[in-house]
Formats: sequence, C-alpha cells, structure tokens
Amino acid sequence: MITTRPATGDRGRATGEPALVGRSDFPLLAAFPDLHYLDSAATTQKPRAVLDAMTQYYSHDNANPHRGAYALSARATERYHEARERIARFVGVRDSARLIFTRGTTESLNLVATAWGRQNVRAGDEIIVTGLEHHANFVPWQQLALSIGASLRICRITSDGRIDLDELRSMTGSRTKVIAFGHVSNALGTINPVSEIAAIARTVGAITVVDGAQSAPHLALDLDSLNVDFFAFSGHKMLGPMGCGVLVGRRDLLETMQPYQSGGDMIEYVGDERTTWNVLPHKFEAGTPNVADAVGFAAACDYLGAIGMDVVRDHERQLMVLASERLLAVPGVRIYGPPAAERSGVVSFTVADIHPHDLATILDETGVCVRAGHHCAQPLMRRLDVPATARASFYIYNTEADIDALVAGVERAKELFG
Repeated sequence: MITTRPATGDRGRATGEPALVGRSDFPLLAAFPDLHYLDSAATTQKPRAVLDAMTQYYSHDNANPHRGAYALSARATERYHEARERIARFVGVRDSARLIFTRGTTESLNLVATAWGRQNVRAGDEIIVTGLEHHANFVPWQQLALSIGASLRICRITSDGRIDLDELRSMTGSRTKVIAFGHVSNALGTINPVSEIAAIARTVGAITVVDGAQSAPHLALDLDSLNVDFFAFSGHKMLGPMGCGVLVGRRDLLETMQPYQSGGDMIEYVGDERTTWNVLPHKFEAGTPNVADAVGFAAACDYLGAIGMDVVRDHERQLMVLASERLLAVPGVRIYGPPAAERSGVVSFTVADIHPHDLATILDETGVCVRAGHHCAQPLMRRLDVPATARASFYIYNTEADIDALVAGVERAKELFG
C-alpha cells in the first residue's frame, strides 16, 4: 500500500494533520465513491476549503475593488491583495507586485510573447523552444517569429523524453532572444533542470520563459532563487478554480513592457492625446479583477501548504512507481518518458493494437477517468512517432485502489480487443 507520514509545513514543522487527504474533503469525489479520477494534469478536483472560501467572499465581501470609498469595496480590495500575497509566499516570491493575475498559464505566456516579444524580438533573431512543449508555450512563439521574421528553433529531446542540454548549448548564440520551456512536461511528466537552462540563457543575454502549469501543483517552488525571467502557472491544476492564473516576471522587465490590454484600473492618467500606466501589478490587470477566484486560488495554496509539498511529491512518486510497475506487467503496454521515480505525476502509455481513444472509452465504462490524445503537444507526439497516448495523472486524493482500477481496465480492454 501507499504509505503516509505526518505532514510538514513550509519549514518542516509537523502540523499534526494526516499526510494526505481523503475523498471526503472533495465534494465531487465524495459524491461519486466509485469514480477513479486520473486526469489531474488536465484539472484537479476542488476541496471544500476552496469552495467555501469563494462562497464566503461572494456572501460577505463582494464589491468592485479599488474603486469604492465605502467599507465593502475596501474589504474586497483587501481580500484581493491578501490573495496575491498568499500565492506569492507559496511559490517563494517576496515582491508580490511581480505576481500578475491572468486567466491562466496560456494567457500568461501569450502576455509575454506579445508585450515583451513584440517590443524586443526583431527580424533575424532566434527563439528557442523544445520538442516537449505544450502548445501554449510553442504556438505564441511560433506566431511571433512568423509575424516579424525571426527564427523559431526547436531543441530536440532525448530517447527518454528529456531536453537535450548539449544540443541546447550548441544552438544558443548571440541571436538567441528567448528560451521557452516547460518546467514539467504535461505529456510525459519530465522534470526539466530549470536553473541549468536559465544559466545557458544568461550566457548570451536571452530571457527564459517557463511554463510552470505542471510544476506548481507538484513541486516545492522558490521562484526568487530559481532565477528565471518569467514563470507562469494556473490555479485549476492545483486545487483552485478555473479561469485564474499567474505570471511572475522580473520587475525590470515588467516595468519596461507595454501593457497587454488597456482599460480600467491599469491607467494612471488619461489625457486627450496620451495615457500613462499604473504601477505593478495593476499595469497588466485591466478591467474588473477576478477577486473570488483569486481568493479560491489562495485557499488552494494554503491547503497544499498545510500538507507540505514534500509530502505531495513523496506520495506522487510512490504512486508513479507502483502504476508503472503494474502497467508494464501487462503485455503490450509501453510507457513513454523518464523512469517513474524521476517524473512528476503522469504516466503516458499505449497498449498495442488499441487506439488510446478506444482505451479511454473502455476505462470510462468502469469509472476510470484518463486523458487520451495528443495532450496539446503535437510536436512531441511526432517525435515519439505516435498519434496519441493515454495519460493517467495522479494527485493527492489518489490511492492504490485507483491504480488497481486502471490496470484492471487496461486488461479488460485487451480482452475486448482480443
């Protein structure tokens, strides 16, 4: 069985709470006791603490922040400010004004490609991405390169699904302006060496743009020490609500960038002929802010912090090893990516002669939820020479029983397909 141990707080202090959480904390999972939810890389289920925090805001603090002199508006402003501070602490950012709220990782990455990219990348410059990337950190750079005449270069991956660092070093040069890469692959679970890649970029004065959508939910982060230029992640992949994410950027870069959108709250002064911009973070947060979702996002960070990200990682690693061992014992199963103990909580696999979509449909009949397809990573699928894979992804509410159900479903699919 998967073992547990006492949870630790951010500094290793015992909290006295169980190491991991039961289904009763998650209303949807509690309502469907026979459901085996293995699609957390797409979105996680939401604990009651997050749902309650959002309900509490709407029930007691709801008003338009920043704009009202009355007490309720001031309270809404304070809830929004507190949410930013709590999320910043969770990921190790001391200067919370560098933390920009967006609709999610995709919008954060598009913000950088548009607001920084169009201001700093010129025809003939080079942008480097990798063969592992989610479309959200590939297509914006591809489109930028096409629109201005820059060159998009794709760093190859190794046979076990890692970024080829030797090739990355060899292809980085004086024309390189951007190295964009994922901290953790959503399709393979590969954990990339962020600090090493950032050091390569710094040798030529390039910026690093990191897709952290799959690392923030699973790994302890200290972004101030990671020394990257931009880091993006989403709330809904780490127990928070959909439609709320974050971009953390270097202050000097954010201050020199032009706003991504214009409108209310991101302005300082509007004249008839020119407009000046508000200070960070408001400069990049045009319009009425999504306060309730920011509050829910902060509650999710608090929930994970109470468990301890070291505990999250240990639990996930045990599940990964066990799932890989049991799946590989089924004839015809092939798993893609690094060894199980070296990955984040994703098992991407195929079963001989069964299309992943068919496999996912059969698994669904037994209450097992997995993702099947290219996982918004078509360049990676081409490099793996497969049209699609099935992907089981694990999180804090998963147990050995979910692995049992997954393997039993795979064996049933093999029987059905003969």
